[in-house]
Amino acid sequence: MKKILIIIIVCANMMSFSACDDFLKEEPKSQLTNVGYYTTEAQAVANVNYLYRTAAIRQIASAPSAYLGSFATVTGMLTGYFSNSYEGQEVVCKYSRELSRQKYTMQISGTVDGVWDACYNAINVANSAIKYIPSIPMEDSSISKYVAEAKFFRAFNYFYLVKTFGAIPFYTEPYEAAVDMELERTGVEVVYAQIESDLKDAVEILPASKFAANAHRITKYAAAMLLTNVYMQKGKYAEATKYARIVINSPHKLVMNEDLAMNSAFNKLRSIDDLDEVIYAQEYDNSINTSDWLPSYSCSSNATTVFGTYSIMERVYGPTDRFLNVYSPNDLRIQPNQFFHWEYTNPNTGKKWSSSTAGCWYYFDEEALLNTGKGTKDWNIYRYAEALLAGAESIAQSEGVTSEAAGYLAQVQARSNMDGKSVEEISSELMKLSKQAFIEACWTERLREFPLEYKIWDDCTRTGMFPVISETDKGKVRYVTLLGAQNAAGATFKESDLLWPISVNEMQRNPNLTQNPGYN
Repeated sequence: MKKILIIIIVCANMMSFSACDDFLKEEPKSQLTNVGYYTTEAQAVANVNYLYRTAAIRQIASAPSAYLGSFATVTGMLTGYFSNSYEGQEVVCKYSRELSRQKYTMQISGTVDGVWDACYNAINVANSAIKYIPSIPMEDSSISKYVAEAKFFRAFNYFYLVKTFGAIPFYTEPYEAAVDMELERTGVEVVYAQIESDLKDAVEILPASKFAANAHRITKYAAAMLLTNVYMQKGKYAEATKYARIVINSPHKLVMNEDLAMNSAFNKLRSIDDLDEVIYAQEYDNSINTSDWLPSYSCSSNATTVFGTYSIMERVYGPTDRFLNVYSPNDLRIQPNQFFHWEYTNPNTGKKWSSSTAGCWYYFDEEALLNTGKGTKDWNIYRYAEALLAGAESIAQSEGVTSEAAGYLAQVQARSNMDGKSVEEISSELMKLSKQAFIEACWTERLREFPLEYKIWDDCTRTGMFPVISETDKGKVRYVTLLGAQNAAGATFKESDLLWPISVNEMQRNPNLTQNPGYN
C-alpha cells in the first residue's frame, strides 16, 4: 500500500495529456509537486486526462507481456475454458486454471501487485482531482464535468479491487505524504456505497452523448453502464434495470451485418473504431499509445514465421475446444474469421499459418501484423450489446419475462443467427421460456458474445453459477452451483477461489493488512 500511496496525486513525474477531438495526446510536463499545482484549468485537464490513459484499462486492455497478457485474461482461466499456451513460464495461468493459487501466493504476488498498484495509483489521482479541482477559477460546468470524470475512474478502480480482493483499504482523500498510509481493510459494503454514489453523480452530470461524439471522454452512458454492472454484481436487479434502460435508450445502437463474412458486425467491431455500438473504449494510436502485444495473441507460436512484424506470437488467451461448443452450428460468431480462426495466408508473402486449435481473430490487427508491428485498434470495454443483455437479464430478474426483456435479448441473438430469423420471431420464442430458463439464456448469450472481452469470471461470481458446456452437443449449456462444481480443467471450486490473495509484498509493507482465507 505504502509504495502506491506515496505517489503524489498530481503526480510528481506524471505525464499529462491534452485532449483533441479524436485522441488524448500525451505531452511531457515538468516534474511537479502538489504544492500550487491545482491552480489552472490546464492543470486540471492534464490530471484528469492522466486517468484516461491509466485508470480504467491497465487490468483489461493493456497487454504488456508477450507471454502473459493483461491480468483480466488470467481471471478467465479460473474457468478452465481458456488457457495460455506458455503457462510453463507464466505459472499464474497454470495455478489459476488448476485452482491451486492458494499454495503459491508468493509466486503470483507479482501479478496481483500490478493490479493493486495500478488501481490505487488511479484512485489517489482521482481523489486529488475531486478535492482540488473545485477550487480552481474556471467555469462551474467544467468543474462539474472534470470532477464527474474523476469519480467515474475512482469508482471503476474500487469496483475492480473489491471484485478481485474483497475487503480493501479504502480512502477518499489524496495521500500527499508518506504518513498514516498503513490502512486496514474496509468492508465491501462501505466500498460499494462510495462506488454507487460516485457513479450516480457521474450519470447526472456527464453529457448525454455517444463516446466518439464526446471527444472520446466519459459520458452519461459509460457511467450508467458501469453502474448497471455494479448493481448486477450486487444482485440489485431493479436498480440495474433503471440504469441499463438509460444506456439502451441512448444514441448508441448495435452494429449490423452487411454480410456474413468480412463485413459482418463482428469484423467491424474488430477492425473499425468509433462505432455507434461502442460505449467506452481504450484508445490506441500508432505514435502515442499502441496496444502492445495484443495483435500477436491472435495466432499460435508457429505464426512467427508468417509475420515479420512481431518477434513472438503466442496464444496467451485461447479458448478450449470445449468452450467453442457453447455455439450452435448456425451461430455466425463461431464461423472462421468472426471471433476465431484456424488458418491465415499472409497476402504480402503467401506464407500460411494454420492450427488445430482456435486462434483469436478478434485480436487480429492487419496493419500491425502485416506492416507496422504497432497495434492501433481501440479496445472496446463497454458495448451496446452488453447493455441489451444486462437489461434483458435485470428485467427478467426483477419483473419477469416481459416483451421488453425478450426484445433486448432477441436483438443480440438475431445479429448472430445465420438462419435469417427476425428479432420478432426470436422474441416470440423467448417469451415462452420460464423465468429461470430466460435468465440462463441471457447468461449463455453473454458467454457467446464476450468470449474475448474478459467478462466470464465476473458472471460466475455474481451469479454463483458455473456454465457446464456440453462436450458433445453444440450450443447446449447447463448451470450448476459454482462452489463445489468442477471447472473445465477438472478442478473443484472452493470458497477461497472467489478472491485473489493480497500480495505478499503488500502484506510486508503494511502490517495492518490481513490475508484472504485459504492463502499461505
